[in-house]
Amino acid sequence: MDKALYIAGAGGKEIMLAQARNANNLANANTVGFKEDIAYAQSLQVNGPGYDSRAYMLTKGVGADYSPGAVMTTGRELDVTINGNGWLAVQGMDGNEAYTRAGDLRVSPSGLLTTAAGHPVMGNNAGPITIPPYDKLEIGADGTVSIVPKGQEPNTMAVIDRIKLVKPQNDQMAKGMDGLFRMKDGTQAAADGAISLISGSLESSNVNVVKSMVSMMELARKFQTQVKVMETANEMSGASQQLLKMQ
Repeated sequence: MDKALYIAGAGGKEIMLAQARNANNLANANTVGFKEDIAYAQSLQVNGPGYDSRAYMLTKGVGADYSPGAVMTTGRELDVTINGNGWLAVQGMDGNEAYTRAGDLRVSPSGLLTTAAGHPVMGNNAGPITIPPYDKLEIGADGTVSIVPKGQEPNTMAVIDRIKLVKPQNDQMAKGMDGLFRMKDGTQAAADGAISLISGSLESSNVNVVKSMVSMMELARKFQTQVKVMETANEMSGASQQLLKMQ
């Protein structure tokens, strides 16, 4: 009975982790540029004496769904969507370069160009983009950031920097707990001048809400099954003890 309890307990634990990932996906269904978390599970045999008649589930890895979300038109001059494949380079909380598809940009009080989450946007000059006081700001299709300096004529548009846009292979990247993506080998991806932006728009989350809700119900039923197995194993163990007492 102890093996059955162990297998059911291990299965219940993995299902709870899967439910947590699914709940996180649902919570980010409206998060700009969010990529759905996915996990890979494998059935393994329980090693030990006797026949290999028992198996348990083990999560082999956690990744992300890289498919693009829908493009939403906003008309806001600081909103950008990457046209096709590619990523915006930003600075993570650890100070290292990371990558995102969230193009809801802001200018902080200190003049830094950041995402709505507060991550500074990296420029091709190997550092975060700093915006001086301006009357108008434009982001070109190639990522060029231009401004009309404060107090200047509208025709005095000046180029400040160019947003670093990269296009590494998906299998070279990994998603962090902060929702940002990084190169698995710890290096920085090279800038790709062929990537273009669509101004005045944002990429939505790629989470399928209906699919996630169905998965939530399926996982709940699977967890109940594991609990039922544990209850049955406990009842059988009690019945076995009663038989031993009768002898």
